[in-house]
Amino acid sequence: MSVIDIKNVTTIFDDRIVHDRLNLSINEGDIYGLLGPSGCGKTTLLREMVMLQDFSSGDINILGHNLSTISHQKAQFLRRNWGVLFQAGALFSSLSVAENIALPLIEYTDLSEAMIKEIVAFKINLVGLKQGDAKLFPAQISGGMKKKSALARALAMDPKLLFLDEPTSGLDPISARDFDSLILELRELLGLTIVMVSHDLQSIYDTLDRVAIIDNKKIAYEGTLDDISSVNSEFVQTFFREKDRYE
Repeated sequence: MSVIDIKNVTTIFDDRIVHDRLNLSINEGDIYGLLGPSGCGKTTLLREMVMLQDFSSGDINILGHNLSTISHQKAQFLRRNWGVLFQAGALFSSLSVAENIALPLIEYTDLSEAMIKEIVAFKINLVGLKQGDAKLFPAQISGGMKKKSALARALAMDPKLLFLDEPTSGLDPISARDFDSLILELRELLGLTIVMVSHDLQSIYDTLDRVAIIDNKKIAYEGTLDDISSVNSEFVQTFFREKDRYE
């Protein structure tokens, strides 16, 4: 069953075409990758899915809602059903880890302060942070801890969908693989559908069920990684040259 359907989506910035009638479908429970060369519009497409950016034409349907015609009330409902982890974490520097995680709960719910504290403590534990980290500020924690804190915030509302933009970017190899394992565990534990933009080849092979390759403004390939080597795309042939290292 698909939870996200993208049909004929075109994106134009001024006179530059970024996407030319993209079509893809993301199934419930998938960890789905948006791949392609730099500047191909992967993050742009992800931002369009989470209503942070408009697309020029076509349709994006998420959880049965068409983003082209959605009302403000239903858009707010949808936002409660997904979490987003931005590439640099996007934590608020003036807020502690706990305050960052609590923010969606404060903005979108009427829960008591005591209940919010309980949920924050649970989410901190869920992503592998220590309770003592809750009082720290973003400037006081490592890159890996920032990613986990931002992930805990993305999970604060118990979303059905999780959007990740370069989740292992900037992490050392050990932290990156630890983060990959965490994503797999959370998918199983929480029943998440995950959409991920990535350039990390090992992460791609370790975590993704299906991928869409965006190249030359179009979807060059959609499917599993099993047949990726047969795709007629310069990006694919170059990027996946070392694939045997991760199989």
